[in-house]
Amino acid sequence: MPACKTLEFSSPSLSYGSANVSVQILPRDSNRAPRISWNVGGRPLYRTDQVKLFESLHFDVCRTTIYNDCGLDVGLDGMHAGRDGMHAGRKYAALATPEHLAPVFLLWPDVSFDVNVEGVDAGRAAIGADGRDVNGDAANPVPEIPLMDGSALPFFLALRREAGVPRELSFYDAPVSRQWNLRNAPDQPSYGYVRIEPAETFEVEYRLDRPDANGFESCAALSVYGPEDLYGVFQARTFILEKEYEQAREAGLLAGATESCGLLVKSPVDKSLYRVPEEPAMHKILDLLGDLSFACPALPKIRVEILNGGHASHHQILKEVLPYLLKVE
Repeated sequence: MPACKTLEFSSPSLSYGSANVSVQILPRDSNRAPRISWNVGGRPLYRTDQVKLFESLHFDVCRTTIYNDCGLDVGLDGMHAGRDGMHAGRKYAALATPEHLAPVFLLWPDVSFDVNVEGVDAGRAAIGADGRDVNGDAANPVPEIPLMDGSALPFFLALRREAGVPRELSFYDAPVSRQWNLRNAPDQPSYGYVRIEPAETFEVEYRLDRPDANGFESCAALSVYGPEDLYGVFQARTFILEKEYEQAREAGLLAGATESCGLLVKSPVDKSLYRVPEEPAMHKILDLLGDLSFACPALPKIRVEILNGGHASHHQILKEVLPYLLKVE
């Protein structure tokens, strides 16, 4: 049997001066379905060939997507071995910022990968400004995927060299028609919306409109039929408005992030610094792709229109299409 190929990635992350992840490309096995196995500090977190277990993961968001299994132990057979309830000291597996790496696996749906994220203890977390992670937790730091340059491009280029030519993408039918407004609280005014309808492939129009941030705007659209449609969006870097970055640093957050890890948007906006047209909105599309494909490297056949969305609204979209993904699995 051919040996596994292992790729190593290291860079600052949102919270830490150094974060590490390895990706093993596994040999083909005709007796097993392709899957991505997400592991943290040597502990299994989730496998995409066990989509039925996805809803067992606890989802949270704090500037990024955070998953943990809340003490749910997944054995080699993919079944739950039990719940120890020992939250103190991270007795459970937890992971933040998978959304830049997850969409790259869309290009090789017939290949199995083992993702191994290096664990972080409280001592290492002190690399940050005050030892806190994206969740503001100093005692139980959440491991994070390295940011690299803030895009999916470094992951894609490395995997392209070793995994070979991208394959035909995988899609599934999801006849969802829904829309809802986005609010910070039920009694608060709407700041955005999400609309979903069935489509022949995956399509998205993403718009950012921030009158509270000197009128910052960005709008991008994407229709995905094949691998080539994803190359541009993989280049879009994570971004943050300069004022919000300063506020986050003053609060002791984003201790690992530097300007090399993404795009710092200053006012007035200088679009000549964008790597791709409408880079902020394009990166939001990348985040959406990552949040949807973490569950399984396949895309729903839907058209999504989003105004001022984020990881929480992306997760809600995933919950809407998940029943149809389960039917496929």
